[in-house]
Formats: sequence, structure tokens, C-alpha cells
Amino acid sequence: MGALEGLEPKKVFRFFEEISAIPRGSGNIKAISDYLAGFAKERELDYIQDEAGNVMIRKEASKGYEASDPVMIQGHMDMVCEKDSQTRHDFTKDPLPLAYMDDTVFARGTTLGADDGIAIAYALAILDSPEIEHPPLECLFTTDEETGMEGAKAFDYSVLKARRVINLDSEDEGIFFNSCAGGMRGSLTLPVKWSLHKGVKYKIVISGLLGGHSGETINQYRANAILLMGRLLVEMDKKLEYRIASLQGGLMDNAIPREASLHVHIREQDIRVLEELVRDFEKKVRNEYRANENNLMIYCENRGEAEEEVVKQKRQEKMVFMLNMVPNGVQKMCMEKGQESLVQTSLNFGIMRLSEEEFTIEAALRSSISSEKHALSEKLRLLAESLGGSYKERGDYPAWEYNGDSVMMPKLVETYQKLFGKEPVVKGIHAGLECGIIYEAMKPVDIVSFGPQINGAHTPHENLSVPSAGRMWELLLEFLKALK
Repeated sequence: MGALEGLEPKKVFRFFEEISAIPRGSGNIKAISDYLAGFAKERELDYIQDEAGNVMIRKEASKGYEASDPVMIQGHMDMVCEKDSQTRHDFTKDPLPLAYMDDTVFARGTTLGADDGIAIAYALAILDSPEIEHPPLECLFTTDEETGMEGAKAFDYSVLKARRVINLDSEDEGIFFNSCAGGMRGSLTLPVKWSLHKGVKYKIVISGLLGGHSGETINQYRANAILLMGRLLVEMDKKLEYRIASLQGGLMDNAIPREASLHVHIREQDIRVLEELVRDFEKKVRNEYRANENNLMIYCENRGEAEEEVVKQKRQEKMVFMLNMVPNGVQKMCMEKGQESLVQTSLNFGIMRLSEEEFTIEAALRSSISSEKHALSEKLRLLAESLGGSYKERGDYPAWEYNGDSVMMPKLVETYQKLFGKEPVVKGIHAGLECGIIYEAMKPVDIVSFGPQINGAHTPHENLSVPSAGRMWELLLEFLKALK
């Protein structure tokens, strides 16, 4: 028996468990892409599998819907691969360790991949069923959404007939999205030089932070482990001599980093100074984040005498300066009437790496205003180049603009009200969705986005509400009926 055996809707959770056994981290999507192509072959459904690994599967209309306009169901097949530091899980080959408890599905010690595996499971359950009523369907499963939406960018939309799109990459039940921010990735890189150094080696760790999706939770002002490490280095500059031997933090640029670690060499006479400084810094930061970071930890460990390569002093100074000068978090809120709670422009530094040749920090930039996104990117370029470094943009994607003439959204709202007797929330989202790329490629196109309750996306605490998955399945089926 599978871990999700017996959960309702049965077919949805059967497919969810099947795809959870297939490694599908961003950049490692061949197996899941082939699985979806094989699914279509077995059922003799028309499909396209392109060079980027995207898979589109068509299904003819059910009886009575032959004259209906086609509808696209869309989601992405890749997932964010985050895990607890003590978890020995290999995302390149191990099936996800699924579990069920207290009406939620989760993976032990890792991300669950319900973002966006639940969309795949919903679509496969519909494609597999001879009973479900629906218009002609085009189900598009895209690749590498989490690392720049590369699959959605590469797909040839001219092969599609649908101009009505249901995106299933939303994570809050009862909240329907009608627009989303555009975004890009930015990397700031400084060259480094090394020299042999002997001293007392200390490991310093920042951990226990909440983290979270850098679009959806950026306005909650959660602590960023990378930026906190930069602050700590400035505090150290004031009170002792140190040299950096290693420095790293975060795993994904679109996830608020939960952990960062540092190895430094110090003088023996500075041992007490460093240990007291780290304790005091932890108290200070705990106080600053007392409302939203209950498990924050900052500590150091004496690793004894060491002789090894460390970053040369002048290069180290530039690294610390850059870490403390980069903008981060919410940059501007939306001023449009009725949208004042929506973040308009933000960025998140989610990755920090130090290699033999260079020091790099990487950010996810987002804005619903293209000019503001590019102005923010230009600010990062100027900072990097002023320090003798370089800056690269990648993964630029457009916004999904609000459509006041949508026919789909009023119908979705009406269907939700009939089923559940309450009003949904309809709004824009600061996170980037593939809807922006689809909108730009296919306009005029009518798009809605919704999904079941997924908590803790992009963190090892990610979980999917089973009752919510059932309700949103019911909504999806009734909505397809209403699109006759």
C-alpha cells in the first residue's frame, strides 16, 4: 500500500504518489517528462513533447461539449528541492518520503512538491477518466518553472487552439488570481584571491529561519540568513581580526534563505571576543524578529588550529561591503485603488556561494511594472561593477496583466459560490506565474489561476491539505462543466 492509499479523491492522490516517486527537481525533468509522454501514449491521446521537455496532451470533448471552445489546464512539473540539514535525501534519485497525518500530506524532511505536482495530478485524473464532463482539453505541463520558467518560454504556443486557460499553480484555497508580477534573476559576482593563513578556525551558523516563497511571503518581512550573515561580518569587523575560509547560504534564489554558514580564522586572543559577539548578535536579531522568527539560531563552534587558504583581506572587504549594500525585500507597494496590499516591486537574495575563483550572490527580482524591475536590476549592476565585479541577468519573464473583461473569472466565482456558499477573494499576486508568459504569447487570452491549500511551499515544512485538495477538485470539475 502507498502512503496515500485511501485518500480522496483517490485517482488524484494515486497520480500524485506516482509522480512523487519520480525525481523532478528543476533541471532534472527528463524522467517526469517521459512519464507524461508515456501516459499519453498508453491512452492513445494526442500529445507533444518538445526539446525543452514540455508535454502537451490533448483530449477530445466529452459528450455534449463537442461545440465548446477548448480549454487549457496548465501547471509545471518541476519542484523546489529543499531539505532539513540532517535529512539524507538525494533529490536526483530518491522518491519523496511521503507521509499523511492530521489531514495533510507532507514529505519527511524535504519539500513535498505539491507546488506544482497537484496540478499534474488533477490534470492526469481528468485525462484518465471517461466519465468527467469537459470541453476539448489541452493540458500543458511545463519544465523548470522554479528556475526562470524556461519551459514556458521555450514552448511553441502556435500549436494550441485554446484561448481559455486554467492555471493550477496557486496555493491558497478561496483566493483566485487575476494577474501576476513579472520577474528575472540577477547574479552579482566578485573575483576572489586566496592566501595561506594559520589561525583558530571557527564555524558560524545561522539557521532555524522560516524561509518561504520569495514572492508570496516577501511582505511578511521574514529574516534572510544571507543578509544576516553580512551584518554579522560587519559586527566582527568592529571588534576583531578575521579571515574568511568559506561562506555559503541558501539553495534557491526564489526561496528566502533559512540557513547560512561561515568558516573564519581568528587569533587565539580573540576567541572570547568572537563567542561573546555571536551570542550578543543572536540576542539582538531574536529581538528584532521576535514576532515572526521563533526558531532563529546563531552559534559558533571552535574547530581548533588550522592552516589553509583564506580570502585575501581586500577581496574580503568587498564581499562584506556588497552583502551589506544590496537592497532586499519589499521595494514598493502597489498604489492602485483596491490593490494597496499588493507588493509591486521586490527582490530576494536567495543564494550565496564562495568558490576558488569568485564570490556570488543571486537574487530573484519581481515587479508588476516592467520599468521598475529593470531599474532595480540596473542598481545591482552598478553596485557589482563599482566593486570590480560583474552582473548577469537571466530568466526575464513578463507580467500577466489584469483583464477587466474576463469571462472566465466571473464564472469561476459563481461556481465557487454555488458549491461553498461564500465569496472567494479575487486579486493579483506578487509571485511570478507562467500565466505571464502564456498571456504574452497567446493574447488575447482569458486566464484564471487557483488551487488547493499548500502551506510552507519551498521549505521542508511544505504540506498539502487533503480536504482542500478535495474541495478544489470539486471546483475544477464543476468549473469545466460551466465552460460549455
